[in-house]
Amino acid sequence: MRILLVEDDEKVARFILKGLQEEHYAVDVYYDGEEGLFWGETQEYDALILDVMLPKMNGMEICRELRRRKVHTPVLMLTARDSLDDKVAGLDAGADDYLTKPFSFEELLARLRAMIRRSHDYGGEVLQVDDLELNPSSRRVTRGGKEISLTGKEYALLEYLMRNAGTILTETRIVEHVWDMNYDPGANTLNVYIHHLRSKIDRGFEKSLIHTIRSRGYVLKE
Repeated sequence: MRILLVEDDEKVARFILKGLQEEHYAVDVYYDGEEGLFWGETQEYDALILDVMLPKMNGMEICRELRRRKVHTPVLMLTARDSLDDKVAGLDAGADDYLTKPFSFEELLARLRAMIRRSHDYGGEVLQVDDLELNPSSRRVTRGGKEISLTGKEYALLEYLMRNAGTILTETRIVEHVWDMNYDPGANTLNVYIHHLRSKIDRGFEKSLIHTIRSRGYVLKE
């Protein structure tokens, strides 16, 4: 999943970025409100994390403007101010949740997961395609009862394919959800990861579940 983080405190931004990357999220980081508004509107994200106090445009203004422009991506607002009026103002601006600094990363992660579940109607249920199963809570993947070990990026790619099982996904659409802005389209990275997934998911099984649709993209199906 891909997250937009807009935070002008570079130390806080690095802390959040490192933690989210360790949880296999793709994260784009920007440091002022104008950039946050531009990328929040022009790119497709699974969630936005916005600091309230930002240069050029504050987090509440970004959120309010995104909602005015019909962008409904879930927003988690970060602020050092913990008064009830401030929280109400953030929620009234269109934020989905509000977290007061200082905070633990575990709380941020839990709120982020809950927000994404609500927005995308993602429950905690096990995803299943044929005999392939993925448990989002434990991140355990099995096929035919055999546990499969995946790297973080392989897991993120498989989860996205399984959540869109039966749908042909273009390279652009996959990259926009699984990689961040540093993805190099000339490096053949997606094809390499698809190859790695196939070697773990399909090799040794009677049916292949990951299919290449020539000139269109990839699909995971029975």
